[in-house]
Amino acid sequence: MTELSLHGLTKRFGSFTAVDGVSIDIPDGSFVCLLGPSGCGKTTLLRLLAGLEEPSAGRISVDGEDVTGTPAHLRGFGMVFQSLALFPHLTVAENVAYPLSIRGTPRDECRRRADELLSLVQLEGMGGRRIHQLSGGQRQRVAIARGLAIEPRLFLLDEPLSALDANLREHMQVELRQLQQRLGVTTVVVTHDQKEALTMADIVIVMDKGRVQQVGAPMEVYRDPANAFVAGFIGTSNLLPCELGEGEITVSGRRIALDPGDRVKARPGEAVLSVRPEDIRLSADGLPGKISFVRDLGESVQVLVEHEGHEITALYAPGARPEVAVGETVGVEFVPGTRVVLPA
Repeated sequence: MTELSLHGLTKRFGSFTAVDGVSIDIPDGSFVCLLGPSGCGKTTLLRLLAGLEEPSAGRISVDGEDVTGTPAHLRGFGMVFQSLALFPHLTVAENVAYPLSIRGTPRDECRRRADELLSLVQLEGMGGRRIHQLSGGQRQRVAIARGLAIEPRLFLLDEPLSALDANLREHMQVELRQLQQRLGVTTVVVTHDQKEALTMADIVIVMDKGRVQQVGAPMEVYRDPANAFVAGFIGTSNLLPCELGEGEITVSGRRIALDPGDRVKARPGEAVLSVRPEDIRLSADGLPGKISFVRDLGESVQVLVEHEGHEITALYAPGARPEVAVGETVGVEFVPGTRVVLPA
């Protein structure tokens, strides 16, 4: 059992606050993604968890034990760095066994554990190779195996797939998630890739400017964003200024009745309407706009509509592609029950 709790965790570098009062409880066995734009504090937060940075305030506890002042090498956590940090002068097996060897583990046990982990990450029989003989995906697997060598209480990964090409990255996302599910180890991954987080995570923690903006399951964060930042950062969302009234919103002078399934997080007055592209429908009615671009992505079709200075994106399956052309005037409608009204 490894339950992780952060209590008011803060990190300052001079007058700059990189992590600002983060308090989160992470259940045992969870796969967690720290997600946010560059400079939001997610990597600093991961380094605080690992013991590579000392917090300015707050504490970290694991299974009820305060580990805030515990040195990194005594926390029993595994970590995979963005650079992988593999040793080119060592074989694959020696790289995997390195955390065990520096702890004085007998050589035979190191060899046995390395073979076991290489089999686990589908590199069986490759222990004798050098790092330069491996592909990017194989090196990634070696780094993951090395991070798991000590049977960590907590597994931490800093943008582990960022250097891989798109196809391999997607493949490794699935592999990493399946591996974590088999082992049941509590895992925290830093990423700026929304799709990666939505694919792998049990829990997504969205950060901006050092603060946590929202914590939730991937589809909860996607479908029910806490604010306009989350709505705009996670996937693609159409964000339009509106006026919230009693049971209705007004967008560009048009009154739209709210549906019981719509989520209202704003107070009456100025607000922001968030609608996902797949919940946009083009018709003869609705908000007037002009088709500015049509993009066929193979698995989907994007239609961009210009409306009073705002670009509205509609998403269709290939078989449902609307018969529209650039320059054509259309109406834009929002599917009831899918809309979120957020504070301005």
